Amino acid sequence: MLALPQVARTLAVSLEELFGQARQASRSKRGPASRLEQQVERIATLSKPRQRAVIEVIGALLAQQAR
Repeated sequence: MLALPQVARTLAVSLEELFGQARQASRSKRGPASRLEQQVERIATLSKPRQRAVIEVIGALLAQQAR
C-alpha cells in the first residue's frame, strides 16, 4: 500500500481523487482530456476492490520502472 501515494503523485491527483472520493475539480487546461485522464476517469467508475487491483498493478509497474 505504500505505492499509493507514489501513484497519486505520478498521476497528479490526490489519494481521494484516485479512489473517486473527491469532487471533480474544474480542469485547468483546455481541450479534450488526455488518454491518461480518460483512463483515470474510467478507473474511478469501477468498484472499490477493482480500483484497488488496478492501483496495485500500477504500483508494481512503477516500482519495477524505478529499479
